[in-house]
Amino acid sequence: MAKLLAIDGLNIVRRVYEASPEPDSDLKASIALRHAFSSFRNLLDAHAPTHVLAAFDYGGPTWRHALYPRYREGRAPMPGVLREALPEFHERLRKVGLHVLMLPEVEADDVIGTGIMRWLAEGRGDAVVATTDKDLHALIAHGALVWDHFKGEWHDDAWVRNKFGVAPERLHDLLALMGDPTDGVPGVSKVGMKTAARLLNAYGDLDAVMAGAGILKTPLGERLRAEREILEVSRKLVQLKTDVRLGVTWNMLAYESD
Repeated sequence: MAKLLAIDGLNIVRRVYEASPEPDSDLKASIALRHAFSSFRNLLDAHAPTHVLAAFDYGGPTWRHALYPRYREGRAPMPGVLREALPEFHERLRKVGLHVLMLPEVEADDVIGTGIMRWLAEGRGDAVVATTDKDLHALIAHGALVWDHFKGEWHDDAWVRNKFGVAPERLHDLLALMGDPTDGVPGVSKVGMKTAARLLNAYGDLDAVMAGAGILKTPLGERLRAEREILEVSRKLVQLKTDVRLGVTWNMLAYESD
């Protein structure tokens, strides 16, 4: 059976780079990318995919910045030495048969979301996402599995429920309510993961939460009403865009091991 492996490229590269306590330097970037390349090869060997989608952020503003200018404003930019070394790294990936995808105005998450959803909708086979990104775990609701390369563990429906307290199909509603400081997603003030999960499990989806808890004469109800507009922005920010024009065919993403 065919298998699509979608790799969240910068998720691997930046985690490997930031794992070293050494100051930024060309040498640190070179060593990190050598280890990251080994990680890619290990993923290919371990999962034996027939197709590979290697997605990287293009850089610069995206549709999320246009929606919410403060999006990711607190996130540290990629070190210049690492960014300058990426083109050569991408070329190494191409030489082993991978098609690197970077598209302006969208994030790698959107590229992966689009590819995985199309693959599953067409019934082409298994779908695996190599990432530790919270947002991409929502794809589990549609039949994908997530592989945490760093811990060497599978993430499935049961893992999401245990980790976040909600089903994968409610994960984006949870993230909208609680926000995500790393991405600058505001969420509702004083609503953390446990409160968000409790609301969603009690009422259903986000619309039902607003219709139910949102009319309560409690501090939480008052915050939900007062912050309704920013909550709607948060919901859009955490959603994956799944209609990206990828500009590739499945044949272009086909992979044959050495």
